[in-house]
Amino acid sequence: MSTHNKRPVPEVDLSTAAWRKSSHSSGNGACVEVAFVEGSVAIRDSKDISRPGLLFSADEWHAFLGGATDGTIRRP
Repeated sequence: MSTHNKRPVPEVDLSTAAWRKSSHSSGNGACVEVAFVEGSVAIRDSKDISRPGLLFSADEWHAFLGGATDGTIRRP
């Protein structure tokens, strides 16, 4: 198990993950893909799938979605 900001992060094999893009994707390749793996949520850049995905707990993912929905998280 590795750590991120002193928080344990489980090692998860993403090689068999079922990656999905949003149905709102414009098709230009500049998308983020998401996969639900072993109780965690992984995201990756669809332009460069050779780079490792980022892994979040379900609680972190729900907090992100809530902030994006209610306007707490805004574009820079």
